[in-house]
Amino acid sequence: MKYLKWFIIILVILSIGGLIYAGNYFYDYAVIPSEKDFLSPDTETKTAETQEIEAWYTDETNRSRWHLHSEDGLKLSAIFLPADKQNGKTAILAHGYMDTAETMAEYAKMYHDMGYNVLVPDARGHGESEGDYIGFGWHERKDYLRWIDQVLQQQGQEESISLYGVSMGAATVMMVSGEELPENVVSIVEDCGYASVKEELTYQLKELFDLPAFPMILVTSLVTKARAGYFFEEADVTKQLAKNNLPIFFIHGKEDKFVPFSMLDEVYQATDAPKEKWAVANAAHADSYNQDPERYREKIQAFLEKYEE
Repeated sequence: MKYLKWFIIILVILSIGGLIYAGNYFYDYAVIPSEKDFLSPDTETKTAETQEIEAWYTDETNRSRWHLHSEDGLKLSAIFLPADKQNGKTAILAHGYMDTAETMAEYAKMYHDMGYNVLVPDARGHGESEGDYIGFGWHERKDYLRWIDQVLQQQGQEESISLYGVSMGAATVMMVSGEELPENVVSIVEDCGYASVKEELTYQLKELFDLPAFPMILVTSLVTKARAGYFFEEADVTKQLAKNNLPIFFIHGKEDKFVPFSMLDEVYQATDAPKEKWAVANAAHADSYNQDPERYREKIQAFLEKYEE
C-alpha cells in the first residue's frame, strides 16, 4: 500500500511536469515571435501592379517612421504615409500573425488612393516593434489606442479615423472596438478575423496535431498568463464586439481553412452596431483581396463613404 501511494505521487508529479513542458512547448510554438513551420510561404508570382505598389510603398520619400511606447514600456514602430492632399482622415491598418507593416503595401495603397493618410504599425514582437510575445490582438488593442492618440496629436483633434485589419490584425481592430474610443474613430473594416483566441487555438491544435482542447489549451493558457500576462479566455473578440457601437464591415473567404469561415457569422452576430458582411467565394485565408482587387476596393470604399462624417 505504501509503495502504491508513492507510485501514484510520482505518477502525478511526472504528469504535471509533462503538462508544464507541453504547455511551454505550445507557448513557444504559437506565442513566441519566430519562424512558423505551419505558415505557408508566399510563393505567388507578383503581378506588374503588385510590383508597382510595393515600389511605391517602400519608397522612403513617400513615408516616414512613427514611434511610441506601449503602456508596458515597449518601443513600437509604424509606417506613416501622408495623403497626397489632406482630407482630414487617417486609416490605421493592422497586419496579420507573423507579418509586419512591410507586408501591407496593397492595403495601404488602397486606402491612400481613397484619400487617406495611412498609418501601419508593426505589432508588438513583429517588425521593428519591441516585444517577446504575441498578444493575438488582446494587448495590441491597447497599443492601438495609443496609435489613435498619436494620430490626433500629429494630424489634429478633428481628424477622422478608420480602422482596418486582416487576420490577427482583424481580431485586433475588433478588440479595439470594445474600448472607450474618441468620436474621431468612425468605422472598422475587418478581414478574416477569429472569434476568440481560445477558439482559434483550439481549432489549430486539432488541425496541426490532432489533439483535443483539454488539457492543452488550459495548460498553455496558464503558461501564457505566467509568461505574457494574459489568459486565452480574456482575448475574446465577441465580448469586445458586444460593446461596439461603430459601423463595421466583416469580410471572410469561404475557403478559409486557417480561421474557419464559420467564424464570420460568430463575429457578425456579436455586435448590434451598423454592420455589413461579405463572404468571398473561392478565397482562402487573407486571400479576399487577391480574388478581385477592384471589387474589394469598391466594396470597402462604398462602406467607408456611407459612414464618413
